[in-house]
Amino acid sequence: MTRKVAAMDAKEAEEVMRRNAKLEAAAAEAAAREARLRRELEAALARLAVAEEGEERLCVQLGELEAEAMAQAVEYQQRVRELSDRLAFVDGILRP
Repeated sequence: MTRKVAAMDAKEAEEVMRRNAKLEAAAAEAAAREARLRRELEAALARLAVAEEGEERLCVQLGELEAEAMAQAVEYQQRVRELSDRLAFVDGILRP
């Protein structure tokens, strides 16, 4: 009877060791996967920061271009008014 118990204990111990080895391998895989995902996340965050910085620069440039376009439009309208006034003046002179 003691032999059977000892054999059973050895078998159980072997099974526990086998399961433990599988669990340790799974834990190592999970740790490696976590480390890889962490690196990927850090790289994605770095790319995001670069994209956000680029977006900010583009917004500033767009704002500057809009301001420049508005200034040019105002100048153009002013020039058109001046030319219209001159044309009206000349037309008044030529048509008595």
